[in-house]
Amino acid sequence: MDETPRIAPGGLRELGLVNHGISTLAGKVVGGPRPNIFTTLGRQRGLFRAWLWYSGRLMPGGKLPRRETELVILHVASTRECAYELNHHRRIGRRVGLTREQVEHAGDRAWSGWSSRERALLEAAHQFVTTRDIDDAAWATLRDHLDEATAIEFCLLCGQYDSLATTLMTLRVQPEA
Repeated sequence: MDETPRIAPGGLRELGLVNHGISTLAGKVVGGPRPNIFTTLGRQRGLFRAWLWYSGRLMPGGKLPRRETELVILHVASTRECAYELNHHRRIGRRVGLTREQVEHAGDRAWSGWSSRERALLEAAHQFVTTRDIDDAAWATLRDHLDEATAIEFCLLCGQYDSLATTLMTLRVQPEA
């Protein structure tokens, strides 16, 4: 597959002052350059800000503990083989308390190091991404651990990062060096 970006990251002119400022701040927060995800998606100015708000309500502003949110995101990214999501969320996952081993095994639902709750999250996330559904047994197990509102959020989180993986891979957004 050609890895040349289909839409190049934008600068001030393409992003506008607000999105350029957001991307610059994001780079400072992560200690690197302006993230290509922001400088690419930011070219669709208003939608980018709406997406950023929605994404922020799921992560870091959701009901799931941050560590579990990152575990789910890493599993979705691993299942989708999305290098951009994996690169970013491996670092974030470590910052919010996932061990190196957990980050390394986030794509492996059968790894012996998972708690029953983590295994339920991973199995449900895997089914959501691969079948576009969660079977009744996995749903019941997930609901043993999540209340109604958090179960809804879980589905939206999986859908958000699955959709984002599709967008990033379709646009060929390149991970930063």
